[in-house]
Amino acid sequence: MLTAYFFYFYFMILIVDSGSTKCDWLAIDVNGNQLYEKQRTKGMNPAILSEKKLAKTIKKNKVLKQIRDSVTHIFFYGAGCGTERPRLLLQSVLQTFFPNAAAEVKEDTYAAVFSTLNNNSEAAVVCILGTGSNCSYFDGKQLQQRVKSLGYSLMDDASGNYFGKQLIRDYYFSHMPEDLKVSFAERYNLESDFVKYNLYKQPNPNAYLASHAEFMFLNKDSEYVKHLIKSGIRLFAKNMIMQYKDVLDKVPVHFAGSIAFFSQDEIKAVAKELGFTVGNFQRRPIEGLVDYHIANL
Repeated sequence: MLTAYFFYFYFMILIVDSGSTKCDWLAIDVNGNQLYEKQRTKGMNPAILSEKKLAKTIKKNKVLKQIRDSVTHIFFYGAGCGTERPRLLLQSVLQTFFPNAAAEVKEDTYAAVFSTLNNNSEAAVVCILGTGSNCSYFDGKQLQQRVKSLGYSLMDDASGNYFGKQLIRDYYFSHMPEDLKVSFAERYNLESDFVKYNLYKQPNPNAYLASHAEFMFLNKDSEYVKHLIKSGIRLFAKNMIMQYKDVLDKVPVHFAGSIAFFSQDEIKAVAKELGFTVGNFQRRPIEGLVDYHIANL
C-alpha cells in the first residue's frame, strides 16, 4: 500500500503540443488535475532545430527546470516529428532533461486524433483546421494520409492562413463590402509594403496570414463572411475529406482547431451537401489530450 501511495502521489505527466513557433506544456497529476499554470516556450521542431537549440529552449523555462526531476511521463506532439531521425533526436533531448521520465514523441496530427476520438479503437476521419489544415484517417490503430502536404502556399484550404489570404485579396480587389473594408483596415495594417514585408521578409508568413482570420468571426453576421467561410470549407471537404469517400459512410469526421470550432454551422452544412457525418469538435487539442492520456495510463 505504501508503494502504491508513493507512486500515485509522485505521478506527474507533461502533455506537450508544439508547432514551429510556439510550444505549450501542461503538467497534470494522475487524475488530470493541472499542477502548474500552462507553460509556453518557443517551438520545438526537431526537423529544423539542432539538439543544442532544443535543449536550450527547455532550459530557459523556470517552471520546467523546477519540475524536471518530478516528471514521470511526457507525451509530446509536435511539428517535425513525423520522421524517425528528428523524432528520436527530440526524444533524447527530453529524456536527458527530464531524467526520471518516459518520453513518447509523435507528430502533431496524432494530437488532433487522440483529442477527438470517442474511444481508443474508434475509426474516424480527423481534420485539423487551425493555422494550417490537414485530414487523416485513423483506422483504430494506425494513421493514414492520402495527400502529402505541399505547404501553406499550395494547400491548407480552409485554414487560418487560407482565410487570411482571401480576406487580404478581397480587400485589395474590392470584393469585400465597403463597411467591412473600413473595419478591416482599422484593425490591421494593410499598407502594401507592410504586407509584402511580412510575407516575403519575415519568418512564418503562414502565421502572419492566419492572424487576419479572426476578423471573420468578429463579423459572422455578414453574408460576405458566411459565404467566404462556407466556400473555404467546401473546398477543403472536396479536396481532403472526400479522399476518404470509401469509408465516409461508416465513420464520423472529427474536427480540431479554432477555425473548425468557430465554423461548426458551415461545416455541418457542407457535410449535408456532400454526405458525410460530422463528429466531435475540439478547439484546443491539448485539452482533449488530458482525458485521453488519463484514461490510457
